[in-house]
Amino acid sequence: MTEIKISNSIYDLRKEIQQLQSELDKLGDPISNMPELITSSNLLRLNEYLVKSDQKKTQLISTFTKYSTFMESLLSSVFEIQNELKDILQEQSLLITSSKSKPKSKPKSKPKSKPKSKPKSTLKK
Repeated sequence: MTEIKISNSIYDLRKEIQQLQSELDKLGDPISNMPELITSSNLLRLNEYLVKSDQKKTQLISTFTKYSTFMESLLSSVFEIQNELKDILQEQSLLITSSKSKPKSKPKSKPKSKPKSKPKSTLKK
């Protein structure tokens, strides 16, 4: 159940990363200075752009951090499974080699016994 949550979270985070990168790309380059505007107006426009850009980059970094945490957890699970499988294979290999190395002995036959006869009843009439 945890693995399903992790894989869903990874998928959701990946979608969020793609969306944030798209939004950041839509911002484009900083707006260039327009000669007809005064310097303070150009600085305000640049400041607005930088604020938006920084917010998106901060969100992107946060999402990448979550994403990498989930990926590390998933990778850790994969390594645990790999080690468990390796142990199982080693045990099975030992079982196979031990069963091959045992000499097969003939089963001992039981001594034949005579069937027991029913006791004769001695009833006198």
